[in-house]
Amino acid sequence: MFIYYVRLALLSYRRNPILSSLMVLAVAIGIGAYMVIFTLNYFMGGDPIPHKSSQLYHIQLDYGNPAFPDFDPPPQLTYIDTMALLDLTTDYPRTATSKFVGVVEPENQEIRPFSVSGRGNFSDFFTMFDIPFQYGSGWDRSADEGRQQVIVLSQELNEQLFGGADSVGETVHLHGYNFTVVGVLDNWTPVPKFYDVNNGPFDPIEEAYIPWHLIVSLRLDRAGNTNCWQAPEGDGFQAFLNAECAWIQFWVELQDRNAYEDYLNFINSYAAEQKSFGRLQQPVDKRLFDVNEWMIEQEVLPDETRILSALAAMLLAVCLLNTVGLLLSKFLGKAPEIGVRQALGAHKGSLFIQHVIEAGFIGALGGVLGLGVAALGLEGIKILMGDMIVSDWMHLNLTVVLVTIALAIVSTVIAGLYPIWRACNINPAIHLKLQ
Repeated sequence: MFIYYVRLALLSYRRNPILSSLMVLAVAIGIGAYMVIFTLNYFMGGDPIPHKSSQLYHIQLDYGNPAFPDFDPPPQLTYIDTMALLDLTTDYPRTATSKFVGVVEPENQEIRPFSVSGRGNFSDFFTMFDIPFQYGSGWDRSADEGRQQVIVLSQELNEQLFGGADSVGETVHLHGYNFTVVGVLDNWTPVPKFYDVNNGPFDPIEEAYIPWHLIVSLRLDRAGNTNCWQAPEGDGFQAFLNAECAWIQFWVELQDRNAYEDYLNFINSYAAEQKSFGRLQQPVDKRLFDVNEWMIEQEVLPDETRILSALAAMLLAVCLLNTVGLLLSKFLGKAPEIGVRQALGAHKGSLFIQHVIEAGFIGALGGVLGLGVAALGLEGIKILMGDMIVSDWMHLNLTVVLVTIALAIVSTVIAGLYPIWRACNINPAIHLKLQ
């Protein structure tokens, strides 16, 4: 029967193509506009590591000048506190991490030296964030402690330097130093880039990864945000390291509640000790944030997207209200046909199912056309936002396509319930007399 009812819906569309096309267009515009914002929220506000997001915690300490109570504590840590937390306990996987930039000098003389974006991190960084490898792996803790000059390349940088071949064991000349390749990342594009949301949550991942201590020992050029609430006492790099300047992210993996409470006690005890020394005088409400809490705290998903969501929902509602009127006109226009079928013994339930499927057919066509509207809308968003997003990740994937078509069908069927009810409750006698 379902195939039969679909055939009837197709015949009905052909009998009244203009009215049917107007309904399809109304659904397409409403659904397409809504799905543009849905896609934006889906990619920008989704959980980037759902299987571990509740186990990974970012640390924030009580930084700032108490003379300015409205000052928001910076999202990063100072060098002094980072070093203290690294020594605090090694029972849990943890990593300090920060960005740097450096110049790579390829061995191939035909390729000119070029700048790369890099990240200093600890060996636990790769296992904590479940980073996949195409070749090799990350380094171990001995490389962190020994400040070994090892490097992990992104897939793109490996392609650029070694033509995509297995480069483990090869040498990369970075910032005037020789680094030995120990691994090459596989395709890894977390969105948002949750491990460093304050330095561009939608920027591409870094191209090179080295042991974090080397940023300091080799005096690499740091990149990213630096927040200082007190001027360094003296000149030079060491004075900066000793200053109240936050520029390092710090993550720890705590697999259960007991681990969380244990580590929180460490952090609280450390903060209390530093307060007694006259530091950490700006209190914070929370010191450990899991991945999703941290993205909310740092407002990764801008408020404007919520406003746009409301506007898109209102546009969808207006389009569906127009669809209600058009469906009512179409179904009541079939009143003579419905009256004859009722007189011949057609049950109201069968008529109801037939018209529900017809409304769903209109919705499916609107959903397919809405995908085109959504695709155009996303291209417009990419142009408007420019460098704020990486266009590769914002697209209509299978999930978004299925949600679009399902939403179009369901919303059109719901919009058609009243017209269908009216059509199924006409008085057949009136139309039989007219026939």
